[in-house]
Amino acid sequence: MTDRRRINGPPSGTRPAVFASSLNSASDIATGRPQRQRQPNELRKIFLKTGLIPSASGSAYLEYEPSASLAAARSSPKSLIPPSSALKLACTVHGPKPLPRSATFSPNLVLTTHIKYAPFAARKRKGHIRDASERDLGVHLETALRGVIVAERWPKSGLDITITILEAEDDRWWGDAPDSHDAPWGMMNVLAGCITAASAAISDARIDCLDLIAGGVAAIVADESEDGEAKPKLMLDTDPAEHKAILSACVVAYMPSRDEITEIWLKGDSSKALLGPDDKRSGHEALLDGAVDAARGAHSVLAEAVRESAERFAGLAPGGGATQ
Repeated sequence: MTDRRRINGPPSGTRPAVFASSLNSASDIATGRPQRQRQPNELRKIFLKTGLIPSASGSAYLEYEPSASLAAARSSPKSLIPPSSALKLACTVHGPKPLPRSATFSPNLVLTTHIKYAPFAARKRKGHIRDASERDLGVHLETALRGVIVAERWPKSGLDITITILEAEDDRWWGDAPDSHDAPWGMMNVLAGCITAASAAISDARIDCLDLIAGGVAAIVADESEDGEAKPKLMLDTDPAEHKAILSACVVAYMPSRDEITEIWLKGDSSKALLGPDDKRSGHEALLDGAVDAARGAHSVLAEAVRESAERFAGLAPGGGATQ
């Protein structure tokens, strides 16, 4: 893992959050100097801020750093359609609140998750009614959060978690990679971001949890090396737009303090992938370990955002954000 630094965000109203990108600087792009590719164990920067929606019990906003391909395309555009996008989403928590009288008795908290893409979030425009992929993401998020919330504290109560995806990480543009539409790998990054943002919003709503839970993604990619051969390698915090072929990917919801995983989503076949002569792990074991490492990196930003939320609630800080 690379060194990560947690930086306190500025108070509200001073200046917007700015990513200090470690991939490509604006001077490198403008002068045409070679751009440094992200290392396999190097994570993208994350901006996370809580308490943005006063009408909600808790809220959070999460944004990932744009990939190198997107930064290069914006500096010298060759098409009206960018090759990739960055993840941006907002999460709101309403509750705990009493259940309707018509509802059956429940000794525990009734959790409801709702994930919806904005119509402009992806290249394929989304409708107003949730489709199968959005419902699937909601089920994965609900499973991840059920293992962390202390549900018996609020009997006969409900908790609604709503996530609006403002910009989703798409796969590679079909004009550059005709085979990129076969598997929607970007959904796995979306789920990891939803888990991290929901944990921050739940903590902002002062709901008792066993631990902070963060989402992490790892994938086995097969990019061409200098000798022209496609060799599988493990990549943390994968951006589908940066790779020509993704063999498999894994998402985990991880609680670092308890060293527990509440949700695993594994896609693809990596059982026969050989990562290197010194790495004796199977593909599934390497994916799981890599996703946990990525979740640990996101947890550092999540812990800082929750601390700032607690200080703001106690009247010690006017507001801010956490940046990795």
